[in-house]
Amino acid sequence: MMLVVNAGSSSIKTQLFDAQLTSVLSVDVTGIGGTAQLRVGADRTPAVAPDHDKALRLILRALTDHGHPVAEITAAGHRVVHGGSLLVRPVRITPEVIGQIRACIPLAPLHNPHNLSAIEALTRIAPDIAQYASFDTAFHATNPPEAALYPLPDAQRDKGLRRYGFHGLSYAAMVRRFGDALPPRLLACHLGNGASLCAIRDGRSVATTMGYSPMAGLPMGTRVGDIDGSAVLRLAREIGIDQTESLLNGQSGLVALAGTNDMAELLASDRPEAGFAVNYFCYWVARHAGSMIAAMQGLDAIAFTGGIGENAAPVRDKVLAHLAWAGKVPVHVVPAGEERQIALDALGLGARI
Repeated sequence: MMLVVNAGSSSIKTQLFDAQLTSVLSVDVTGIGGTAQLRVGADRTPAVAPDHDKALRLILRALTDHGHPVAEITAAGHRVVHGGSLLVRPVRITPEVIGQIRACIPLAPLHNPHNLSAIEALTRIAPDIAQYASFDTAFHATNPPEAALYPLPDAQRDKGLRRYGFHGLSYAAMVRRFGDALPPRLLACHLGNGASLCAIRDGRSVATTMGYSPMAGLPMGTRVGDIDGSAVLRLAREIGIDQTESLLNGQSGLVALAGTNDMAELLASDRPEAGFAVNYFCYWVARHAGSMIAAMQGLDAIAFTGGIGENAAPVRDKVLAHLAWAGKVPVHVVPAGEERQIALDALGLGARI
């Protein structure tokens, strides 16, 4: 069997797949380092998980208790947020790869360290399990230089300051799901607490809204989205760099406009600020969509995925109303499939299930 691992700052989410790539069981630990919870399927119980190592041990014990001992797991696939400019395709994890992922920490300080923690914890606990990594940035490695580079001096570009894009596993899964029916010019909308758009032409990313970090582009649940650099500099001078980073990543977006980042709650509310937040979000999705359509030089279909994209029909309707000028094209709702995509990536590298 294969275990797919998605490690965040305070959580590890896993999904176990059998040889037919059918999901057998999902086990998560949330609240690592605080008030932790273990979720097995739909059941939740309090847990003690001071760190990722302990959390992963809890997950493996829960799998064993449900009839899937560690000895059955022959491979593990990990979601790694940032692969930089070198890790642009799935890889089997080796000491060299671990070093390359660690070198990308300055590019994703909020993500890569936790991805590495899970990889290293599993290595300690079950060293015989072959491990593989898939990168959220990799799908956008096909962006042309015009889409990827910032017009900065060479010395700054050499430090990795460029647009990378994210949600790549979601977009890769979408392309795979369409198969031979993939539209030539697809506007892909991953809308959730984190949100981005991708211009997919002939199965390849040619532009995306996120940039050097996942903060850029659309307004999101708690992230500001695009903001003038001078405004960021002013905030940094007034409240300091650390507080500015916290504000832009965790206190902005929908939560700043309406006090919550729960789109279902916003849609159900009659508060004026809730209605404004929804309209603001949809306006900017459509406005950025125009840029994606220009990058593809046309539009053949639109696809929505992610928690909001899949479940919030009023948001889809508002976005589509803004895009009526682009003509009538097929609209698809595509279930998110990052975990299965990671498993497929590992299989493509020779993983044994």
